[in-house]
Amino acid sequence: MNKDNSVQNWLPFEYIFNNGIIKLKNNSYLKIIKIIPINFNLKSELEKEAVLNSYKIFLKTCQFNIQILIQSKKENLSKIISKIQKNNSKEKNNKILNYKNKYINYINQINIDKKSSSKNFFIIIKHENKNNIENENVIFNDLNDKYFKIKECLSRCGNIVYDFQKKEEIIKIIKSFINKKEDEINNKKIN
Repeated sequence: MNKDNSVQNWLPFEYIFNNGIIKLKNNSYLKIIKIIPINFNLKSELEKEAVLNSYKIFLKTCQFNIQILIQSKKENLSKIISKIQKNNSKEKNNKILNYKNKYINYINQINIDKKSSSKNFFIIIKHENKNNIENENVIFNDLNDKYFKIKECLSRCGNIVYDFQKKEEIIKIIKSFINKKEDEINNKKIN
């Protein structure tokens, strides 16, 4: 393979530190945060208003650029269906067995229609490093300060905010975005 056309040259990443922070080739730095959202539709009107007010505070507090990424992935529900079917053999009550069978048919239909998906939510924060600061501790502290502002505000909304602290976790996330087509092909082979 010609070195000039390699994937490594195409990707903007220069280095991923053990603390999960990414250095880009343009000398800027990234931190990826995972957000586990609340189910807004299940909230009462008063709770929804409180969540929206907290979200407004989040947007006003974060006086820096953020990027929000949503990763949607089609799910194969075959394992869930087989697990329910396995439990059906133990069921003695015909009414419950009937409900379980209807539920299996419902899940089968969702699986056939390819309407089942999971979503992962990420926020990417960036340190531009316009002054070419060589002290990475200053850069890391800046990114961590931004992370804690985001965490504080989104936690008020009821969200869980997860900070990736390991290089391996970041590599796995990056691969999940790059290899999305490969994941889709593997899911089709399962069906």
